[in-house]
Amino acid sequence: KKHQFSICTIMLRFVFILSMVAFAAVSADHAPIYHPEPYHPSPYDEPAKPYAFQYGVSDDYSGTQFSAQENSDAKVISGSYQVALPDGRVQTVTYTADDYAGFIADVKYEGTPIYPKYEPKLGYAPKSYKPAPRPIYKSAPKYRL
Repeated sequence: KKHQFSICTIMLRFVFILSMVAFAAVSADHAPIYHPEPYHPSPYDEPAKPYAFQYGVSDDYSGTQFSAQENSDAKVISGSYQVALPDGRVQTVTYTADDYAGFIADVKYEGTPIYPKYEPKLGYAPKSYKPAPRPIYKSAPKYRL
């Protein structure tokens, strides 16, 4: 029996040490030793190209009227747009934009605003108070036994 106790003790120590080694291996930090290089996109320098466009919309049904035009010589963008406002005026915005001065706009209004005369609308006349009619309950039916 003395021999069995020492073998059990040795086995328990062996299992304990083995489990500690396994736990240490599992909980160890497995971060990679190397560091990936940061991403640097390849430069994309496309030269600016000159362009020009214009459009306009006139819808008599809804009263929508506006137009726009824009030009670019690859360095400076210039353009304008016009909008018919609900008060009867026309708003014109003329603008330029470049790398030095940024976006510069000049806003002008043509015409005189026309507003409808305010006239208060008659509301509904309040109804006089009438209490709700009392409910009429029918008596419960009588049954003969």
